Amino acid sequence: MTLSVALVGFGWWGQHIARRLKNHPGFDLRMVVEPATGNHAVIREMGLVPVPRFEEALVDGVTAVILTSPNDQHDTQVAQAAAAGKHVFCEKPLSLTAAGARASVAACHDRGLVLGVGHERRFEPAILALRDLLDQGALGTIMHSELAFSHDKLIDLPAGSWRTSKAMAPAAGMTQMGIHLTDMLISFFGRVESVAAVTADRSLGWETGDVVSVQLQFEEGMTATLQAILHTPHFLRTHVFGSDMWVEVRNATHPDTPGGKVTMQKYRSIDDDVTEEFAWSDSVTANLGAFADAIAGRAPYPYSAFELVHNIEVLEAIVRSAENGTVERP
Repeated sequence: MTLSVALVGFGWWGQHIARRLKNHPGFDLRMVVEPATGNHAVIREMGLVPVPRFEEALVDGVTAVILTSPNDQHDTQVAQAAAAGKHVFCEKPLSLTAAGARASVAACHDRGLVLGVGHERRFEPAILALRDLLDQGALGTIMHSELAFSHDKLIDLPAGSWRTSKAMAPAAGMTQMGIHLTDMLISFFGRVESVAAVTADRSLGWETGDVVSVQLQFEEGMTATLQAILHTPHFLRTHVFGSDMWVEVRNATHPDTPGGKVTMQKYRSIDDDVTEEFAWSDSVTANLGAFADAIAGRAPYPYSAFELVHNIEVLEAIVRSAENGTVERP
């Protein structure tokens, strides 16, 4: 059984999604919505059908829409798709405001529709293994986590790109990479009690900056730090410290780049130090597959309404903290 979908947006990430779904046996990519008609020739060269208007995706024969559109369009497009009875997979961030996230979650829930979100890190085999260790209590009392997601894939963006603005991509790398890390931390540890964030512009001259660093405290008591840098070679690290053991996961490549190993080090002592290797896996397609499974009723989609909304509450708090130099509560 295939899922008929329309892809909305043909930018950097939309092109990645299009390549993944073009020949995927579980998906029928009916059309690509791209208002910039100058890109339509490239879409046709891929063997896909371009259309200029979002409303053209809300037709009979399309079961779900996949949004890879600019961040400020997500709220309106989710609302329109839900009103038309379409399931929605929205690239991160789900919204730029907590109110927008709540409205999107409610719109889909009230109509019995699945709302997916582009946080693929939860589907990585090493992260799933770490989650199992946490669920088992193998690390003991969780003390602290250190997470980093940095790269230089976007340094050649044209002047005026929406990804460089505070309005549409606030707090430097938060909406690009950091929001993946807060999503994962919330799934591990629950509600965030407070955040303190700083941003900097070290090299790119972007209005939003190119470095963000965040300190978080959770209601359960553990702390965490995260960083996202938009101008440095690839670096992806997840490190959780427990009273009995710490675990570090290191990814050699970005989720969109096949190849390279993922390592997991589990350290109790110098005499009890184990490192495992995992092959790169396509976590992006795994997330889309989970979305399709939920629509078909094969399995629940593994994101709660609380997680979807609270991640945007945390994003809002991080933006306020970075702007005002204050500790903020989501």
